[in-house]
Amino acid sequence: MTSSDTIFALSSGGLPSGVAVIRISGPQCFAVLGELCGPVPAPRVAGLRPIRNRNGEQLDTGLALYFPAPASFTGEDCGELQIHGGRAVVASVLRTLSESGLRQAEAGEFTRRAFHNGKLDLIEVEGLSDLIVAETEMQRRLASEHAAGGLSALYESWAKRLTHARAMIEAELDFADEDDVPGSVADTIWKDMDTLRQEIAKHAEGTGIGEIIRDGLKIVIAGKPNAGKSSLLNYLTKRDVAIVTDIPGTTRDVITVDLDLNGFAVRFYDTAGIRDTDEPVEREGIRRARLAMNDANLVLLLGDEPETDWDVLRSGHTGPVIRVGTKADLRHTEWLDDLPDVMISTRTGEGIDELLSRIRGHLPHLSGAGALALPSRQRHRLCLEEVADAIGHALGSHALGLDIQAEYLRLSAVALGRITGATDVENLLDVIFSEFCIGK
Repeated sequence: MTSSDTIFALSSGGLPSGVAVIRISGPQCFAVLGELCGPVPAPRVAGLRPIRNRNGEQLDTGLALYFPAPASFTGEDCGELQIHGGRAVVASVLRTLSESGLRQAEAGEFTRRAFHNGKLDLIEVEGLSDLIVAETEMQRRLASEHAAGGLSALYESWAKRLTHARAMIEAELDFADEDDVPGSVADTIWKDMDTLRQEIAKHAEGTGIGEIIRDGLKIVIAGKPNAGKSSLLNYLTKRDVAIVTDIPGTTRDVITVDLDLNGFAVRFYDTAGIRDTDEPVEREGIRRARLAMNDANLVLLLGDEPETDWDVLRSGHTGPVIRVGTKADLRHTEWLDDLPDVMISTRTGEGIDELLSRIRGHLPHLSGAGALALPSRQRHRLCLEEVADAIGHALGSHALGLDIQAEYLRLSAVALGRITGATDVENLLDVIFSEFCIGK
């Protein structure tokens, strides 16, 4: 992959379609547009043009657009052809572009060029990737915030404060003998650095909320065999995604289903019934059920009889739990002691609304203009913790001298730069851009 290549790709998704959009980026863009379409339209103005192959045969009629560098998505000369979305039409235009010396783009290559040309930073790139695959309103809002640079702006303000602090320290180190640089000028910045460290630490705590919005709230449905776990999953999804029988041990593996609840992605996990068994496949299913519970944000413990031992069903899980009594239409009056948190029936729908209301109580609460300026990846959290730790070392190193303190602040700035891609991220790029589709 070289930036001197001119690349092309179908960017509008599956065929056939009403309209297909083909993107072009690179130094040969203007010449190739002229070769296919005749006179190239004025920059950023759509022009209706015949699309011809190298032999002059008309392939289609469509809109052509030209975006000269640097005012384009990739920062290079870019073009678009908006043509009819028939398979044969698109294939003939793509073949003509290839015969003209252009190269088929790799996954994420348009966005990667935008990153290398300074049009997007790494957080904006990740936000764009998340925006493409967003399925719920909250996922869209979080991704839009990142793609639009909201989170990057916050980190840029922190980087400026670190730069100012380092400049004050350097001034005292290098010009302490000058009359216009008073002694201990660096003392004025340490209060701000302590405040900054606290801001970053508090911000990093929001990673869990960001991950829930981006990846979904993980809810595991657990309980004894035949307690109604699969029936609940089928009721919530309004379709038969799990097999329901009266035979204990029917569910052997973990089944996952994604739902949209109040704009948040919620992922339900139906698990094997928890009991003592010598059957090896069922034992493996129970082991996986317990692992799923350990990773869950919330566990629904299901029991269908008054003698349910909720502590046994927890299997050591210490996180949030909702105890659900099932088959309320059959056993409604039998629960006397140690009542469940909610009683439900998947036959009549009784208690389901109350259960969903309790689940909503575990969704993130967001308020304020910057509510979605949240870190949403483990990578973000680790870098933020490194930034806060380095500032903490700088604050605790007064006895070692200003030069050591300045070095710690430099390390904190480097760690902050890794989040946006300003420093030392080459090893991450292949992983990040591989998540993109062809043509983006």
